[in-house]
Amino acid sequence: MIDLPPATRDLLERWLTSLKALDDASDATILAYGGDLRDYLGFMAGYLEGGAAPASLRAVDLTAMRAWLAHETGKGLAARSRARALSAVKSFYNWWSEREAFDATAVLSTRSPRYTRKLPRPLTEDAAKAVLETVELQARDPWVAARDVAVVTLLYGCGLRISEALGLDAGQAPLRESLRIVGKGGKERVVPVLPVAREAVERYRRLCPWELSPGGPLFRGAKGGTLSQSAIQKVIRATRLQLGLPATATPHALRHSFASHLLNRGGDLRTIQELLGHANLSTTEAYTSLDAARLMDVYHGAHPRG
Repeated sequence: MIDLPPATRDLLERWLTSLKALDDASDATILAYGGDLRDYLGFMAGYLEGGAAPASLRAVDLTAMRAWLAHETGKGLAARSRARALSAVKSFYNWWSEREAFDATAVLSTRSPRYTRKLPRPLTEDAAKAVLETVELQARDPWVAARDVAVVTLLYGCGLRISEALGLDAGQAPLRESLRIVGKGGKERVVPVLPVAREAVERYRRLCPWELSPGGPLFRGAKGGTLSQSAIQKVIRATRLQLGLPATATPHALRHSFASHLLNRGGDLRTIQELLGHANLSTTEAYTSLDAARLMDVYHGAHPRG
């Protein structure tokens, strides 16, 4: 691990603290950004004449930034990973330059590596319906079948992440017409719960052999513990094989499908963004399977300047 000057270590820690306090970044984001910045500082410590001291770091120019990115490429990092690392460095310099009033243009104007974004592949409406109808056939015990149907219905009917569905507390049932969900980064959102989803959860609760007490998990595994993500992934895998669906038909694809099907039926892009809990509208756009013209029509209709 690199031995940074005390002043630089202090800057790093204060920046990470600000990410948590001001930007409400998740623990995973802070860990990733912290690692990216330490790698950057380690490179600059050997590259810059003055090492990683604050004075040297303030004077970083475009040549130094290009040298660092070339070094990252030489390590075998993919373009997406390099882009994330650059994003962390820019975030740090933006925060730092605002507080100490120095010119960080060389860093902030550095172009991000280009990469092809992997678009999610939602199921067709017919395929999603087939999954809902077939998933219960994968279990022998009626209560397990009912449980699997309830979970899958929440993924597709409410657009929940699998971690959000399995993180529901038993005290939240019977489900009301809406759910308050705490998603990534601790961000809260309210999602409507369709009657079919409430009914599926109630059927599971009636059949479940385990006591579902407030403070405990709503969804239980076969031995009574918290239901694991791998168990649901296994069920979806068996279902897609039975239906002849591609490997992209995963639990998370049901969330993609929720967004895509709503938008295809004229849903408002901003509203869908809120339902999914996305921080950026561009993330929501990637969950659609619409043609470009239709997507731009919806986008312009939803944009505050449209």
